[in-house]
Amino acid sequence: MRTMTLTSPDFVDGGAMPAALAQTGRDVSPALSWSGVPDSTRSFVLIVHDADAPMGDGLDDLLHWMVWNIPATATSLPRGVAQGTMADGMRQISVSGPYYRGPAAPSTGPVHHYVFELYALDIPLNVAATGMSPAATREAVMRAMAQHVRGKGVLVGTYRRPAP
Repeated sequence: MRTMTLTSPDFVDGGAMPAALAQTGRDVSPALSWSGVPDSTRSFVLIVHDADAPMGDGLDDLLHWMVWNIPATATSLPRGVAQGTMADGMRQISVSGPYYRGPAAPSTGPVHHYVFELYALDIPLNVAATGMSPAATREAVMRAMAQHVRGKGVLVGTYRRPAP
């Protein structure tokens, strides 16, 4: 599996995410770009989760954003991706609905790490989000990805709500 480079002009790897990307700010998705893509790539999947959030009652309460069927020709996602259905057959979901859910780590606890994982696949995925829970959709996408990951890039941003 090839290691890809995933970057954002909004924050550096391991650095603090700006408030505009957070739920307490404008709650907009960051701009992302990538390089070092394998030639066999036919689509991408982006998964964003809070590595420090505790799992609740078995629900996938860590999923802040998942976008799948990103075209193989894409090298970026713009800042502020709109809710709902996306161009070119791309789909998205979070624990809250079909959109990006920004960071929201409590001000009283430690800084949380938000992990952005971009996967290059050798197939497009035929997974629908309609009528499925975010946890079931994520599980279906992960199952469909199995045996088809050809590259991966990771970017980590940190966040904690400001004290009141």
